[in-house]
Amino acid sequence: MPQFKTRDDTAIRFKELGEGRPVILIHGWPLSADSWDPVMMHLAENGMRAIAYDRRGFGASDHAPGGYDYDTFSDDLADLIAHLGLTDNIALAGFSMGGGEIARYMSRHGGKGVTAAALVSSVVPYMLKTDDNPDGLPDATFQEMTQGMKDDFRAFFTGFFKDFYGVGGPGTQVSDEERHWAWLTTMKASQYATLQSAAAFAYTDFRPDLPHFKVPTLVIHGTNDQTVPIDATGRAAAQHIEGATLIEYADEPHAVFATVTDRLKTDLAEFFAANI
Repeated sequence: MPQFKTRDDTAIRFKELGEGRPVILIHGWPLSADSWDPVMMHLAENGMRAIAYDRRGFGASDHAPGGYDYDTFSDDLADLIAHLGLTDNIALAGFSMGGGEIARYMSRHGGKGVTAAALVSSVVPYMLKTDDNPDGLPDATFQEMTQGMKDDFRAFFTGFFKDFYGVGGPGTQVSDEERHWAWLTTMKASQYATLQSAAAFAYTDFRPDLPHFKVPTLVIHGTNDQTVPIDATGRAAAQHIEGATLIEYADEPHAVFATVTDRLKTDLAEFFAANI
């Protein structure tokens, strides 16, 4: 399988489909690049070069002993772009914690080469509830998640994916097999990476990164997202990124890549085709 080495010698697995304008797809926690497969195929069928990679510690990438912070994650993205020889007209799409890589790449690397961005169910700008971020989640929620993973890692994710996919909620329902795939994919990840990455998306404040979005930006978020609530993230990001477009998926949960796949791949393809 194709791999590249990051600046700290971590091997990262990536894959590509199609030819044309490059679109790099960044997956969410705790999954892998494979979650983007239907979107990749659709983009490739519509004249784009779809690229996705496994974050360090996840999927088939190295279980690195460190680097589970957004500065390093954005450096990994920059290293992929350099490895592929991409220089301009790059589009980025980040799901969930993947939105953080985009935000930090825009600030830390000056958004080099990027001409359009999409934040899907993204953690940007800030997940934690604070005095100046009242719509965030309380710290106790993240502490409970951490303790649950430490107590019984495998059992924790059986429950976690029910909210992730909105089981029993008002949105589109997915099959048991879809949730089983997510669980199996998570079991291949480094437990250390999973815990460290959870802390990264819970406690990283991306608000200072937002002014660095200088490109057309699409924000997509489900209104019934119980994992990454829309008020603290999708709506706030759209409000504070100049010129951003917000599309709300009524009643949909966090995992819109699986619950409304056709709508998501169409919205992304149309946005990237219109913003070259």
